[in-house]
Amino acid sequence: MPRKTHHVVPDPDGGWNAKKGGNQRASKHFDTKKDAEGWGRNVSRNQKTEFVIHNKDGKISQSDSHGNDPCPPKDNK
Repeated sequence: MPRKTHHVVPDPDGGWNAKKGGNQRASKHFDTKKDAEGWGRNVSRNQKTEFVIHNKDGKISQSDSHGNDPCPPKDNK
């Protein structure tokens, strides 16, 4: 089963887009990366998906799991 994801990616025409993984179209467009991250993180938390943030060059800079982590940390009890 593929992981459900949300991404923050640079828009070729300027600004930043928040997208659901696999979608071509942006869910929402922002002027700043910070605004896109804030909105995208809230959506990712609500939908319990992996949240992936990209740099201007398109490479992944950060990834956070907000549910169904395929490699959760071990409980050291």
